Amino acid sequence: MARFDWLRDADRPFLFNLVFWTVTALLTTGLAQAALIGAAPLQCALFGANLVLVVALWPALPWSRTRGRLWVGPLFLVATLMMGVTGAAVYHMPLILVAVANLAFLHGIRVATATLSCVTVICAVMPPLLGSTIADGIVQATAMAVFSAFVLGMAASTLEARRRREEAQGLLERIRELAVAEERARMAAEMHDSVGHHLTVIKMGLENAERFRRRRPDAAWSEVRQAKELTVEALADARRWVRALRPLALDGRVGSAALERLAASFDGTGITVSFEVRGEERHLKADTELVLYRVLQEGLTNALRHAKAEHVHGTLTFGDDQVALVVRDDGTGRDDRARGGFGLTSLADRARALGGTLAGGNRPGGGFELRAELPLGVRA
Repeated sequence: MARFDWLRDADRPFLFNLVFWTVTALLTTGLAQAALIGAAPLQCALFGANLVLVVALWPALPWSRTRGRLWVGPLFLVATLMMGVTGAAVYHMPLILVAVANLAFLHGIRVATATLSCVTVICAVMPPLLGSTIADGIVQATAMAVFSAFVLGMAASTLEARRRREEAQGLLERIRELAVAEERARMAAEMHDSVGHHLTVIKMGLENAERFRRRRPDAAWSEVRQAKELTVEALADARRWVRALRPLALDGRVGSAALERLAASFDGTGITVSFEVRGEERHLKADTELVLYRVLQEGLTNALRHAKAEHVHGTLTFGDDQVALVVRDDGTGRDDRARGGFGLTSLADRARALGGTLAGGNRPGGGFELRAELPLGVRA
């Protein structure tokens, strides 16, 4: 079915779609009535073929330059103009206006204005050439000019709204990037403090070992063993921070997809991680997504850091007015985990700044639970 996706053009304005099919239905009804009352067969055949061509071109008509097929626009305009020659009289004018509006979307308002000026002249000239009066030409040209102004205004407004929407989307992406950069900078500072503390203690221990190596060799070796243990802790800590410094959108993923990817990235670390989404998922604001992402990081890293957990389960639940993320492990639990470590305090501050809450503590049945509840700030 993917090969027919181009038939469903999301850029096509609904009003134009409605006008097209309404006018097409009226023209088809008129053609059927003309055939029943015995109109000229050749004229009915030419008009029917013209109408079929217009209907066939409509699904392929692009409404954005990125869609390609730019040649369809001029061909569609010619086909709608020919309907006046093959027997539609003035009833085909809405289709002409839609065709010119399409040129505005593809080539700009100036091209559409110039085209409509030419069409207006044709509307004034063609009726006398086809046997009607000059007055009929003037009436058609006046009607075309009036409706042209309306259609061009609507096309210009739609194009401006589309441009502003694209700018807003670009701004939202920029805000997301800045939020992630700010978070990474904060985490880098915490990493410096954490790893720097380990290295400072290791340095002091090795200096003590150097002083004691002759007078108190047992104490010197004790300092060396302690420095070795601290080195292992520092290395593990550095690896955890490197994992935590991964960007929010992994391989272009956001929302639950990013959280699922983060959970999967902990496979092979000694713990089993599962993740599920409940409720109807909606797109969230960048700040909300970032806090949820960091809460899951916190829960997973704590389970890995304190080592005794075998399984971690994350649940993202979308409610009517809030989104909740719960991260549970089956470890022994620790009383001090909810009070500090790995940015839990700063995460709680971030949750409160968004109007939400973050709580952590030991579960009655064993293990540790981290729960974040945030307002459902849906992105426009």
